[in-house]
Amino acid sequence: MVILGTKSDAPKTRGPVDSRGYRIFRIVNTVVLIGVVVVTLFPFLNIVARSLSEEAYIITGKVSIVPRGFDLTAYKLLMSDGLFWTNYRNTVVYTVVATLISIVLTTCYAYVLSKPQLKGRGVLVGIALFTMFFSGGLIPNYVLVTSLGMKNTIWAVVVPNAISVFNLLVMKAFFESLPSELEEAAAVDGLNTYGILLRIVLPLSKAIIATMVLFYAVSFWNSWFTAFLYIDQQDLLPVTVYLRNLIAGATSAESAAADADKVQAAATLEAVTIVLTTLPILAVYPFVQRYFVRGVMLGAVKG
Repeated sequence: MVILGTKSDAPKTRGPVDSRGYRIFRIVNTVVLIGVVVVTLFPFLNIVARSLSEEAYIITGKVSIVPRGFDLTAYKLLMSDGLFWTNYRNTVVYTVVATLISIVLTTCYAYVLSKPQLKGRGVLVGIALFTMFFSGGLIPNYVLVTSLGMKNTIWAVVVPNAISVFNLLVMKAFFESLPSELEEAAAVDGLNTYGILLRIVLPLSKAIIATMVLFYAVSFWNSWFTAFLYIDQQDLLPVTVYLRNLIAGATSAESAAADADKVQAAATLEAVTIVLTTLPILAVYPFVQRYFVRGVMLGAVKG
């Protein structure tokens, strides 16, 4: 008589997940990632601690990640500065408008380039790649923006950097990975090209669009050189130029051996300005984080 058992007598083999080498890899990977997190967080924690510390401790280099001599005077001084809030508002407006324009242009251009049957597709891709490696130069760009009447306007900040070629190629790869059968079925149902893009493609592209919004928003929020170059009026500058001028003023004061109190106050104001400038991005990032990795992976791998 044969007795059927529920357990096999054959020896079990350990899978790769249970192997000793994989456990060592996970330990090493965890240690490395913790180190990366520490290295990444330390500068930000240091800036926050400096913004809450007295100037004397900052100048002497005694502030690390814990505030020394807790002081909110710099926050009060900066928040009472009307120019700071004007520049801050400008940054919000520039970022929102520029991001919307960039998303619309990048999406339309990438969708066109994703169609292999498009005549002249190689030329359009070549034009985009050419601008990725070569530019007209600082002086020609300045002459062009000035001659178009965009100097001292929002368009001088928004238009020159409206499309990032890197973002364009990532979005193009994502559109190419979408099943062509969906668009063919929509065309049979009577949708034209714009209808297919708006009603079929874009609803399936939330991940990549959210990723592109994050990329563009961070880029425009942190940008300062374009506004520094094309805008002369103080009330039209973004807050990044305000921060740049603050740091330049502190550096000039140090090099000229100016009054120590002025240098110390500028050092604290720098930290406060950096903290207040960084907060909006930190507040927005958690809401788009879940789309970030998925959007980049979908745009980077075709299939």
